[in-house]
Amino acid sequence: MKVVKTTAAPQAIGPYSQAVVSGGHVYTSGQIPLTADGELIQGDVTAQTEQVLSNVRAVLEAAGTDMNHVVKVTIFLSDMNHFQQVNEVYAAHFDRHQPARSCVEVSRLPKDVQIEVEAIAVIPTL
Repeated sequence: MKVVKTTAAPQAIGPYSQAVVSGGHVYTSGQIPLTADGELIQGDVTAQTEQVLSNVRAVLEAAGTDMNHVVKVTIFLSDMNHFQQVNEVYAAHFDRHQPARSCVEVSRLPKDVQIEVEAIAVIPTL
């Protein structure tokens, strides 16, 4: 097992890793709309989703993979009424393939953000 750490995404805000590599897969922790410097994106759910997916991308790249190798995504929303807006941003980030996905509404997310995303990806072999 290998811990993934990158300065291109926000640092963990608790006792966990940005991601872990095991068995040829990378498992990201949930990403919220923080910049790499730790600044919270305050905008609407569209702006927050852009930041979250940029964070996921940065963590995957640090692990040696990319968005095209994601096999499963889980999206946590504070309000399911944001589903369509999130889908529009999501589709732009997953333009080459469509991984399996779950999307659930939760009562509250860290720092009271509107969205959190975690992903599982395959690490390609050469």
